[in-house]
Amino acid sequence: MAEEHLDELAELTRSAGVEVVGRAVQRRPRPDARTFIGSGKAAEIRAAAGELGADLIVFDDDLSPSQVKNLEKILEVEVYDRSALILEIFFQRARTREARTQVELAQLSYMLPRLTRQWTHLSRQMGGIGGRGGEGETQLEVDRRMMRKRIGHLKRDLAKIERTREVQRRGREGAALVALAGYTNAGKSTLFNRLTRAGAKVEDRLFATLDSKLRRGSLDHDGSVAVFSDTVGFIRKLPHHLVASFKSTLEEIAHAGVVLHVVDRSHAGWEEQMDVGREVLGDIGVEAERILTVFNKTDLVNGQPRSERGDGGPDPVWVSALTGEGVDGLKTAIRGRLDGSSR
Repeated sequence: MAEEHLDELAELTRSAGVEVVGRAVQRRPRPDARTFIGSGKAAEIRAAAGELGADLIVFDDDLSPSQVKNLEKILEVEVYDRSALILEIFFQRARTREARTQVELAQLSYMLPRLTRQWTHLSRQMGGIGGRGGEGETQLEVDRRMMRKRIGHLKRDLAKIERTREVQRRGREGAALVALAGYTNAGKSTLFNRLTRAGAKVEDRLFATLDSKLRRGSLDHDGSVAVFSDTVGFIRKLPHHLVASFKSTLEEIAHAGVVLHVVDRSHAGWEEQMDVGREVLGDIGVEAERILTVFNKTDLVNGQPRSERGDGGPDPVWVSALTGEGVDGLKTAIRGRLDGSSR
């Protein structure tokens, strides 16, 4: 399990544009309060980083501000925890005003408690080591006040965006809404394109989609249609600041009549990924009866009987969004769910 988690962390790191040159695992009964991994392991990683020429160390868990400070002092390189890495990826991918606002709010909420006198841009204004007060401390409080002011401004902007979304949702009342949700890189955008012919950009990387997209798609030859929504993907330990900031985006899922929980059935960790998806869907208020599990990427699954339940809940649908296999059956299942919910 640890290696699978490190594989995902490596993929996240590469998604942020950083080359991965090594990895390490530390087994402890509990995290070290000062350095998370202990001073001995920290010294070992420092030596390895020097040999490999690494200038960034990424941890797969969240670290406290003091742990980051202590580790950077010992390791003599920049330290990111999992949340910081995911926020960096979102920052790089944000394109629309809404996405940029959501990501900036999440970043500032994450950074505020971590704003300390160790920051480079404040170092020239501080007194001696261990000194208190003075210009440096005053500048730090100014920075905190400005950051809180910016957070308040962004929250007001997002409130306006949420009101606009609510008006748009009321305008779609009567139209069947089908949301695609699931772990990042499960193939949601490919399936979205298959169902709507939207031609949305598809990339084989984590968090390729940040902005929710709405398109109409046909469910039958008789002209019945539904509005499909493709949204941001889920991931293990998704930063809570990010979840809070993307509340308006995730509400597209919460308001859907049917939620397609897309699972990459070819992935070695598909069961854990499916559990993460179920947990997030439950957290945003999606009842189990509205969820239709879709096992995707069947073209990559060798020897698996398509009728296997596979713990996907009642009657999971097997599809290949890439080849189109099973998509007609999926449309039939969606119609059945929509017809049942309208009674």
